[in-house]
Amino acid sequence: MAYYINFPDISPEIFSITLGPVTLALRWYALAYIGGFLLAWRWIRAMLERPSLWPDNKPPMTAKQLEDLMTWVILGVILGGRLGFVLFYEPAYFMRNPADILKVWQGGMSFHGGFIGVIVAGTLFARKYGLRVASIGDAFAVTVPVGLFLGRIANFINGELWGRPSHAPWAVLFPDTRALQCPDGWQGLCTRHPSQLYEAALEGLLLGLVMFWLAHRRGWLKKPGQMIGVFFIGYGAARSFVELFRQADAQFASPANPWGHVIRFGSNPDSWGLTMGQTLSLPMILIGIFVILWARRRA
Repeated sequence: MAYYINFPDISPEIFSITLGPVTLALRWYALAYIGGFLLAWRWIRAMLERPSLWPDNKPPMTAKQLEDLMTWVILGVILGGRLGFVLFYEPAYFMRNPADILKVWQGGMSFHGGFIGVIVAGTLFARKYGLRVASIGDAFAVTVPVGLFLGRIANFINGELWGRPSHAPWAVLFPDTRALQCPDGWQGLCTRHPSQLYEAALEGLLLGLVMFWLAHRRGWLKKPGQMIGVFFIGYGAARSFVELFRQADAQFASPANPWGHVIRFGSNPDSWGLTMGQTLSLPMILIGIFVILWARRRA
């Protein structure tokens, strides 16, 4: 007898209000973004109130500057995340339908694009006000796992980004009709890895605990840039690992390429290769190692 978990009956919408022809709804995914930004702001502010965490016992910015910077970061996440999805995942579609780029409510955000957007926004802000770029980057790097955790939980509630078919006892029966379609020869119900929860556990909870320990207990904020490097390594490793269990992106998968590899090492359908998520994440590990070495040498 096969064991599995039925997908919980949770609506993606927390509540909705209809005002004439317009319906306004608050979704779990939007709440995850809001909650992530608020918790990150509070955490960074708490770190700024502890001068002993920072180089020369001096926080890299004031509480007022943090509030101003959050506006830049929010714009960086939204613009970068959307443009990253457009460029990395479906450039051909959006070239044909450029107006759809603005339809963010229909889904389609890239973490890597959003991360690049944050880097650009933070760097421009720091340069404008003469602040230490590396320390500001460290502050945000420490708190990013909070948003990742909430975002992946929201992905699960939405029933999206599910994993590959699996007979594991913790596999989930997702209600999406596409998730119920398994490869030929699959036996039984098409249950799948809850890869969103794997990511929440690794990218969010585990990485967040490591970042907290290094920043608050080991003094790694003292050497600007170290926490940025740790985040690059941690996220790159976690995302690359979970990609082994995540369903291939539909735009890259085909009968000849069932794993959705964008880089393939061989012509056989089962040849080893890299998914788009791995292609974008593995270089982060190398960058992270370089950044940590640079930070230690500079210090």
